[in-house]
Amino acid sequence: MAITIKSPREIELMREAGRLLGQVHDELAGIIRPGISTKEIDRVCEEIIRSYGCTPNFLHYQGYPASVCVSVNEEVVHGIPRENRIIQEGDIVSLDTGLIYQGYHSDAARTHAVGEISPAARQLIEVTRQSFYEGIKMARAGRHLHDISNAIAAYVNSYGYGIVEALVGHGIGTRLHEDPQIPNFSQRRRGVKLRPGMTLAIEPMINMGTGDVDWLDDDWTVVSADDSLSAHYENTVLITEGEPEILTMGKIP
Repeated sequence: MAITIKSPREIELMREAGRLLGQVHDELAGIIRPGISTKEIDRVCEEIIRSYGCTPNFLHYQGYPASVCVSVNEEVVHGIPRENRIIQEGDIVSLDTGLIYQGYHSDAARTHAVGEISPAARQLIEVTRQSFYEGIKMARAGRHLHDISNAIAAYVNSYGYGIVEALVGHGIGTRLHEDPQIPNFSQRRRGVKLRPGMTLAIEPMINMGTGDVDWLDDDWTVVSADDSLSAHYENTVLITEGEPEILTMGKIP
């Protein structure tokens, strides 16, 4: 496993890549409404990213055809934007996107409520988001990678939700996906020791039912196997000498 430790200059570039992506998510949050197509969300996302002088890192990545993954309700991740997929009142919509700034990647995801949603759906979104924060309490130099995994899992399991095990977080830097892989479920082994300069994309994906998933025929869209709602929350995080630094926060948590 080759985990990259970023130099001070690289960290500054990662910070800017993250800051800009946080702004992208803030802007996208403002357009989520009933009646918008998932394809329109993608068009806006690409326009914003390019307006910042950056490149959408999802577009054409391993053949993916869009700049943002738009996953609705039971879709876990990698939903492909379409003109005929119209967002409805009461939906929950996960947006996962990233960009490249001067050769460095950032990656983040948010799940949004569309208008009034059920209390159960709102709790799922909030628990998924908070599980990320429980995880990064462990994201400190000297701790081990799987301390993050176990903290996420313990929090989610206390609510009885299903943790998706088929997909995990990852390192990030000059490539979108770098070592190490970061599971969101309990691990027996401790994993690598965390060091300052590591940059990690930590991203719990949580289902209201079981954690089992299926892939649709488009070979991209991942859905909960029992058609239960799914939520996703992700940030790019820097390991420092002290508290972890969330690089992709934006103004909207």
